[in-house]
Amino acid sequence: MSLNWKEIDLILEELDLEGSFIQQIVQPSYDTIALHTYKSGTSKTVLVCLAGGACRIHQTWTAVPKNTKPLRFMEFLKARIKGARINAIRQLGQERIIKLELSHCGQEFLLYIRLWSNAANIILTDTNGCILDSFYRRPGKGEVSGGLFTEPTFPSNSQESDSFYRRPGKGAVTSGISTEPEETPAPPQSPDKEQKQWTIRDFQELPDSQELSFNQKVDRWYREHGGQLSLESLLEQAQKFYTSRHSKMEAALHRLEKKRDGFLQNQQWKHYGDLILSYGHLIDGSQDYLECQDYHSGATIRIKIDPKKNAQENAATYYNTYKKSVSGLEDLEYDIQKARRELLDLDATYQQLCKEPNPIRLQQLLRKQTRPKQQEEKKRPGLSYEIDGWTIFVGRTAAENDELLRHHVKGLDYWFHTRDVAGGYVFVKNRPGKTLPLKIMLCAGNLAVHHSKARKAGEADLYYTQVKHLRRAKNGPKGLVLPSQEKNLFIQLDKDILKELESSLTS
Repeated sequence: MSLNWKEIDLILEELDLEGSFIQQIVQPSYDTIALHTYKSGTSKTVLVCLAGGACRIHQTWTAVPKNTKPLRFMEFLKARIKGARINAIRQLGQERIIKLELSHCGQEFLLYIRLWSNAANIILTDTNGCILDSFYRRPGKGEVSGGLFTEPTFPSNSQESDSFYRRPGKGAVTSGISTEPEETPAPPQSPDKEQKQWTIRDFQELPDSQELSFNQKVDRWYREHGGQLSLESLLEQAQKFYTSRHSKMEAALHRLEKKRDGFLQNQQWKHYGDLILSYGHLIDGSQDYLECQDYHSGATIRIKIDPKKNAQENAATYYNTYKKSVSGLEDLEYDIQKARRELLDLDATYQQLCKEPNPIRLQQLLRKQTRPKQQEEKKRPGLSYEIDGWTIFVGRTAAENDELLRHHVKGLDYWFHTRDVAGGYVFVKNRPGKTLPLKIMLCAGNLAVHHSKARKAGEADLYYTQVKHLRRAKNGPKGLVLPSQEKNLFIQLDKDILKELESSLTS
């Protein structure tokens, strides 16, 4: 429920902003802005919310956090009216439109705050009504830079109710650009009816409500119960977000673990290859299976084969499947561990959301978590490590190697790779004025061997050079480079170094 005009009058009376200076302007979200004011040794934070069903202005005692990135209208107001003096502030009739007269550096400005649930806006104009900018730009209503804002006009009888200004076609104010009322206005309502329609809420449901000012009551009530921006509503959104995300992540983890169970049978493929070679003389090209005795269990088994291939070719097929399973299992184990870490991070995020007492901050956290995928910042491919202030990138595939090389490293960064053995690229980001220390070289070297086909051997020769000395191979496969001015390095895998690197993994 938004504030009515009587409540706005009482709030403005308590705020007493005439003569105050606007020290800072903060826009924490896309429907809220806060003015930090100062007057006679007293500072106040005036919150203006334009959310539907919760339009309001009042002093707040809750910290107003900054947005993760500067927003357009906030930056505009800071450039124009930060440090301005509020010469006058009043509500225009009973229209829930607040007018602030401001002066700053010899210039005069008018700031209009319209608290209508379906058409709320904040508009800054010059003294002639020319719109400089608005919180919400609405070209269809002329509420854009360069448009003209005309204040609504009011009948002489100040007791007329708000309904007079809401009659379409009868001089109704439908936006900041108003029309003139007809010569014969609607008759005023009786004071009793008006009092029944527009009253000042007492918020008796709040504890110690009798001891609070009206601004304090409004601030506390909207923080706890005020529609979509209340703690109650935001926590409900947080629960829905957590339940939905958690179920999807658990299902994904279950699929990975099920896939791993299949990969754990990889020894069976190798055993089948051995059996085919042992009983290859039984393959006559007429059947698509080989029936033989398993020399491990003694049982008679059938092994599917290609009758058009000989024993060596059929065995090679099973050996290749075995090798792929072993290689895939390593990546799968990493994906499973990553999925488990993400589940733990989700639980921690949800606990943080539940403990957040500030609804504005909670709204920010929820917006960050529920951001659409297309708006999410594109993540760097491969793995990233942070150790002793140094950043290390690892590409695990040709595509990741190529992407890192093209878009995420520069000429002075270092490149590590195993010599004459296929593997991932390892990059160490350069630090200006710093020489690459031996420890970081050993870390990068261990990662290069660990993410290569030399991993089983536990050691390998590798070379390293700066990225500026890499040249792409003409017509070569993706990610293939030819190094120059490289230096040699021999690495034996060190479990302690790999364990320390695992703890420094960032993504």
